[in-house]
Amino acid sequence: MKIKKAVIPVGGLGTRFLPATKAQPKEMLPIVDKPAVQYIVEEAVASGIESIIFITGRNKKSIEDHFDKSIELEQMLEEKQKLEVLNEIQQISSMANIHYIRQKEPKGLGHAVLCAEQFIGNEPFAVLLGDDIMVSEQPALKQMIEAYHNTNQSIIGVKAVANEDVSKYGIIDPGNKFGRVHSVKDLVEKPSIDTAPSNIAVMGRYILNPSIFSYLKMIEQGVGNELQLTDALRLQCENEKLYALELEGRRYDIGEKIGYIKAMIEVALNRADLHRPLLSYLEGIVEEELVKKLDQRKVPSKNII
Repeated sequence: MKIKKAVIPVGGLGTRFLPATKAQPKEMLPIVDKPAVQYIVEEAVASGIESIIFITGRNKKSIEDHFDKSIELEQMLEEKQKLEVLNEIQQISSMANIHYIRQKEPKGLGHAVLCAEQFIGNEPFAVLLGDDIMVSEQPALKQMIEAYHNTNQSIIGVKAVANEDVSKYGIIDPGNKFGRVHSVKDLVEKPSIDTAPSNIAVMGRYILNPSIFSYLKMIEQGVGNELQLTDALRLQCENEKLYALELEGRRYDIGEKIGYIKAMIEVALNRADLHRPLLSYLEGIVEEELVKKLDQRKVPSKNII
């Protein structure tokens, strides 16, 4: 069955980016000149998704405004003959059929996905989280959709992470491996490195069969006193087959400040209009830092009498 619908949960409070997110959704923080959430939508559309539902919360209206038409802005751009920018702006509002539903309080990712049950109906669907930006030749979600068509079972996108980062993610207990696809024996939400079954982490991309909704209704509050999608997936893999696909491409965790900065720099370096001036600037910064280190080594140590 074709995967036509996607759920993008954006109801979180963005506490890791305060004070920047006090009055602005973290999903609208720009990566160069596009908000982070637009990269997620573009990945979904490039993977064949036709309809998207955002699970929103309070203070998220700017997301709706961004993907809506802006008649005044379009008229101004047309009058000033800024046709290239006009075309780009018009494409934003016509990328996909976009819908919104309010998550009245942030009860966790599992609850956010459950809010989409009526929209999804009885068909497989995608879930994309906005904290993970994937840059790859073939869109990450498209890689997963192709893998799903080979299994017809729920599948999650994964990547290996450093041991010190294991406690930040849902971690799979992998079974048999077929190319880049693992069977999944179990999942653990944010385990310590001592108890983690592997270092293979869930990367915020899912293709789920609609049976997930029945498991979401069975779970209780888990890590963080929230309804965790990971807990529902654990139930699912006890009763159905569950797979994990090792995603190809660069991944940026923009939920963390250093990940956001890396995404900003590397996305800019991939743009023809920004590559040369930015690279020149970065080379200058690195050279200055190397000179500082050399100068520090040359400072003679003082003898203490």
